[in-house]
Amino acid sequence: MSKQFDNADYFTNRELSWIKFDERVLGEARDKSYPLFERLKFLSITASNLDEFFMVRVASLADMVNAGYTKKDIAGMTAEQQLLKISEETHKLVSNQYTTFNKSLLPQLLQAGIKFISSHEELTKDQADYVDKYFYENVYPVLTPMAVDSSRPFPLIRNKSLNIGALLSKKNESSDEVEFATVQVPSVLPRIITIPSVEGNTAIILLEEIIERNISKLFLNYDVLCAHPFRIMRNADLAIDEDEADDLLKEIEKQIKKRAWGQVIRLEVADDTDSKLLKYLKKELAVDDVEVYKISGPLDLTFLMKLYGLEGFDELKSEKYIPKENPDIEQDADIFECIRKKDILLHHPYETFEPVVNFIRQAAKDDNVLAIKQTLYRVSGNSPIIAALAQAADNGKQVTVLVELKARFDEENNIIWAKKLEKAGCHVIYGLVGLKTHSKITLVVRREEDGIRRYVHLGTGNYNDSTAKLYTDIGLLTCAEPIGEDATAVFNMLSGYSEPMWWNKLSLAPLWLKDKFIELIERERDNALAGKKAVIKAKVNSLCDKDVIMSLYEASCAGVQIDLIVRGICCLKTGIKGVSENITVRSIVGEFLEHSRIFYFENGGNYELFCASADWMPRNLERRVEILYPIESKEAKAKVMNILEVLLSDNVRASFMLEDGSYEKKDRRGKESVCAHEVFKRMATEAEGNEDTLKDERVFIPKERVEVF
Repeated sequence: MSKQFDNADYFTNRELSWIKFDERVLGEARDKSYPLFERLKFLSITASNLDEFFMVRVASLADMVNAGYTKKDIAGMTAEQQLLKISEETHKLVSNQYTTFNKSLLPQLLQAGIKFISSHEELTKDQADYVDKYFYENVYPVLTPMAVDSSRPFPLIRNKSLNIGALLSKKNESSDEVEFATVQVPSVLPRIITIPSVEGNTAIILLEEIIERNISKLFLNYDVLCAHPFRIMRNADLAIDEDEADDLLKEIEKQIKKRAWGQVIRLEVADDTDSKLLKYLKKELAVDDVEVYKISGPLDLTFLMKLYGLEGFDELKSEKYIPKENPDIEQDADIFECIRKKDILLHHPYETFEPVVNFIRQAAKDDNVLAIKQTLYRVSGNSPIIAALAQAADNGKQVTVLVELKARFDEENNIIWAKKLEKAGCHVIYGLVGLKTHSKITLVVRREEDGIRRYVHLGTGNYNDSTAKLYTDIGLLTCAEPIGEDATAVFNMLSGYSEPMWWNKLSLAPLWLKDKFIELIERERDNALAGKKAVIKAKVNSLCDKDVIMSLYEASCAGVQIDLIVRGICCLKTGIKGVSENITVRSIVGEFLEHSRIFYFENGGNYELFCASADWMPRNLERRVEILYPIESKEAKAKVMNILEVLLSDNVRASFMLEDGSYEKKDRRGKESVCAHEVFKRMATEAEGNEDTLKDERVFIPKERVEVF
């Protein structure tokens, strides 16, 4: 690989690229083609995204600065420089969030018959009486006001909790002494309260407004000088020394509790907060001015997801899509018989996740199944897969499950499942030291008339039946012997120390996958230099691995046409003369979260196609157990190729990277609109029960590919 591309000017900082991604999500909240409640949902997602970004990425940079770490990133920025730029850009993002909420969505809500009462001072007398009664009956008994004085220190303010801070003075005293108190807005109560409206519409008010209106009743011997909401974000990244931990499960349980005490990295306050109160909060929480966000509206816009969930407003939402049956799997069919006929390619959420669940369920009950082995990274709260694995162990099967305890923010959930599976008699592995096991693989070993047969499921997404309705992912069900042998080798590596001498079909990180990707990219480069057609098409969630990017630059210079679909972070730059002129990047943000990873390499006319659990990121390629698997059967290849071409033809939800790193949607005037998500829904509906779909090796639905800038 040529070192000529090792230039900081050729890369975008990953954190700033992520902010651009959240801006694209915010763009969907502004898109008037969506029903109103869908726009509210997108705005809620931007807020949720930003919370996690601060708790993990900003927190990590703050740790680097505190530790005196001065090494620059691939874009030539130190951690301190990144924090300053992040603060500048996120303040702009937050301002745009609230402009969208106040100027666009609130008027639309009112027009739709929903009056959002932003201040308790707007209440009519009847509404005020209703709110006060609600406070006494439902809220007051739950609240715990916390005063601060010489005997009561400043309380622990929990991460992401919404609070109301107040300055108080004792009644009937001439002293100028001012005291501080705070009360947490209880998360056990609904934040959105529907109240009577004389105008015939729906009136709603937020819980914190009700508490603020009645806060004097919590401090009867004091005058409340001011009361304002505030919210903090803490460093929530776990620091686990796995080499020193005698028991990983207990160590993670201990670290989870420490999240409540992490360094404060963001303070949100109402923009009209009293200056004395703000000064006090900054001092006690140890935050600087750049870490303070003054908000012109309700704090924590994630409440909009609750508003989205209100009943009776279906006309303001998109029609709910119900995943369709895969045409290769008949209802109530023997899943093993279906897989023996041919490889089955699943496309979620357009096709139901039920075949994956039934794969485990049938294996659990089948007398001929000897063993089930599976990796679990994130599962749903009431997972049918966990229940099936427990039943399989109860039925005497050999069940081995790797539960990744280090899956961020799912640690507690995964600990619960791990203990449950152990009690059921499963062999549970708690991940590997120094690595996260992010691969998605299931192996079922079955005794049949002609001997032992291995059935395998490989996926790009988690074994989570809930998110499978929201995330786009690809799964493969196969009983091909080479993949079965590799699957056995994978689990032997995870459970012991066995490393095979060779692999048939699968490529694994952190051992070989990065080298595999670079070899495939370099093969296209060599073909281009030899005058052959050379094409790379790849779909990933994030692209920030420096070595992969430099390989793509080198391939571009050799004449390889490279079309990338990168939903989120992209540190590669397009349009650099002599570097990336043959590379296009587009991001698709829409109804479903794009999560599948697909890789196409022209290979001199004998194209190869892969799916993977891994993105093109250092953490995926160097610090995680990931799996790349080939798509080889004629029908499965046709289906995946079709998915790629539809995505590359999207001109509705796709945003295209410009030379300056910004993103822009194409002007569709005079052109047929292609929304990939709508195309896939229509295809799945038409294919349901039709086994003749996509028989040809290449079937491209769109009439034209979207031209790049």
